[in-house]
Amino acid sequence: MNKGIRLLVAEDDENLGQLLATFLRSKHYEVELAEDGKIALNKFRNGKYDFCIFDVMMPELDGFSLAKEVREIDKQIPILFLTAKDMKDDKLKGFELGADDYLTKPFIMDELIARIEAILRRAKVEGSSNDGEFMIGKLRYQPELRLLHTDSEVKKLTTKENQLLQLLVKNQNEVLDRQATLRAVWGDDNYFNGRSMDVYIAKLRKMLKDDERIEIMNVHGKGFKLIVK
Repeated sequence: MNKGIRLLVAEDDENLGQLLATFLRSKHYEVELAEDGKIALNKFRNGKYDFCIFDVMMPELDGFSLAKEVREIDKQIPILFLTAKDMKDDKLKGFELGADDYLTKPFIMDELIARIEAILRRAKVEGSSNDGEFMIGKLRYQPELRLLHTDSEVKKLTTKENQLLQLLVKNQNEVLDRQATLRAVWGDDNYFNGRSMDVYIAKLRKMLKDDERIEIMNVHGKGFKLIVK
């Protein structure tokens, strides 16, 4: 039943990490394991995941900092924190960063599965997509096929146009961080990639102009925001 659901697990305890990965795979999840936060962030930028499980205390990049970076790329993906500390302040910080749940070590594996399934059910109910399709105003967008349907034509998007539009749609009405987007789509937030992204934003604005209610706003010093008036 969980086939095709991809989990990103960041856990610096090698034994626990392998145990988690093996158990989750036995439940038919697809699992990508990272031994620290920095590796996990690189995997997230270069892959596609449905759920994140982050240990709080990790070298290179702790779970909270990792979640903050991930949330700049995708504000909707579920995140569950694992921690050895049962401290109220840590839990509050995690939820402020957008955590969907929190599990204190040691925990029962079946409880982890129950938490994951409950969060995924909730996300499915709250999700705005239908069979991989999104409605942007009156325009129909199929990211897996890279197609945007307007009144006059069906437009085939390039890979980068598609990646950029997906991030805008997933974060609709929220600010999409400029640097995080550059790292996610172009792999580097240098000046030249920034100029390239501005060109792609202009292309997307032109594609979306069939519905005058749609706007990609520049948010000075931060990034972009897709809104449908």
